[in-house]
Amino acid sequence: MTSLAPADATEIQPATTSSLPFKLAIVLALAALADFLFYNAWIGLSLAVFAIAVAGGSWLANRTTLDRRSTLVGAIVLLVGLVPAIEEVNTVSILFVIMALALGLLLATNPDTTTLGDGARALRNLFLFGPFRFFLEVLQIFSLSSFTRGIAAWFLPAVLSIVFIALFAAANPLIEQWVTLLNPKLILDYVSVGRILFWAMMLALIWPFIHVRWRKRRAKAVAEAAEQEPAVAARAEFLGAPTILRSLILFNVLFAAQSVLDALYLWGHAALPAGVSYATYAHRGAYPLIVTALLAAAFVLVAMRPGGPAEKSPVIRLLVYIWVGQNVLLVASSILRLDIYVAIYLLTYWRIAAFIWMGLVALGLVLIVARIMLERSNEWLVGANLIALTSVLYMASLVNFDAIIADYNVTHSREMSGKGVQIDVNYLSQLGPQALPAIEKVMQLRPNEACLVGRRDRLLERQRLDMASWRTWGFRSWRLQRRLDAQAKDPAKDPAKDLAKSPAAG
Repeated sequence: MTSLAPADATEIQPATTSSLPFKLAIVLALAALADFLFYNAWIGLSLAVFAIAVAGGSWLANRTTLDRRSTLVGAIVLLVGLVPAIEEVNTVSILFVIMALALGLLLATNPDTTTLGDGARALRNLFLFGPFRFFLEVLQIFSLSSFTRGIAAWFLPAVLSIVFIALFAAANPLIEQWVTLLNPKLILDYVSVGRILFWAMMLALIWPFIHVRWRKRRAKAVAEAAEQEPAVAARAEFLGAPTILRSLILFNVLFAAQSVLDALYLWGHAALPAGVSYATYAHRGAYPLIVTALLAAAFVLVAMRPGGPAEKSPVIRLLVYIWVGQNVLLVASSILRLDIYVAIYLLTYWRIAAFIWMGLVALGLVLIVARIMLERSNEWLVGANLIALTSVLYMASLVNFDAIIADYNVTHSREMSGKGVQIDVNYLSQLGPQALPAIEKVMQLRPNEACLVGRRDRLLERQRLDMASWRTWGFRSWRLQRRLDAQAKDPAKDPAKDLAKSPAAG
């Protein structure tokens, strides 16, 4: 390691475009090492090995700007921080490794850190903003010529298209089959949605330690502004109208393919190809498609930001409207898929929450279109979504979900309807006293089941205790008690008896 004598020479100069390919190669190598060490594997000594590798990569990428003494101190801090992880990997030791890496990097590469406040601000920027820099700064590589700038304009559309295809393949067995035909060994044995996301996360986390950029003091920031103009231009071109237009064309084509398949097989009930069952097609796609819609919404917000280059383009606005419409249809398909799943496997609190969440996602997409059409700010969009969320949560607080879940599960169970799954009495009893009317229906089908009687009696006792004092009184519990009292006085009015006499129940 070479020590630079002049004091000002220890300043970190902005990385030039010629150094970025070398740094990118280091980051890719470290991401590959992380894949080898961590993906689908238990973490132990591998954490310390990876931390040392990251520190070595950081030294290799920034060695010309380092001071020998501060680098030695940073290395000692790192080694001390690795000791707990070598002893035992747990939450605390992982935090020590992360902080030791950050402090070691700070000591070795940031001469502006003279006070505790400077260090705290630098670490805040490293952890809060550092992981978001990779996908923007790496595109500085493509600013070397008009040809490479053209490639850069396709970088974002291509990457996001691959992500969307991976999500569609996870949600749709037909698309999965088509993707598999491209290269079965690569797709099935190695590449997966989880692995792609793992690599993206590791690249974003490692990049700040390799391409080091601390926030400068104001005087230095002014002096460096001129040198950073090419990078700013590259980022502007990266998010410019040509890139957004290319992205929207590709995305609309991809989403149209998924929408056509859903229209044929999910909504139209067309005959599926051999080897693909309707249940498989309907059940597996609800949650990946919601993730897809959320990514789409994030892209629209970035692409159509107020004052951005794409906001005034009629063609881009039309493509955005079409794409958002396709995303709303995608959310509707997700709701239908979940509805089919619930019809077979019955209701739970999480499935009700999924229905509500999907509705909010659809509403959020509509509000994004409203923001664009009305030319409102992102603050208006956030406020509208918060109002919608608050309203939905307020209404949900007034709904007796315990009774709805219990009644639905009993009515649509195999014992009552002749299809679906059997009644889960354990889950019904966990819903509390509000499930008593539904449990009474079950008792008509299983009159001699002692376990069921015991559960009913415990819920009755809990209901009695809730009504015994004004401190635990609730209007919902009071309504339930009135129903139970009326049923006790006149058992002939019990609707469960009529259900028990139905042909399906027999």
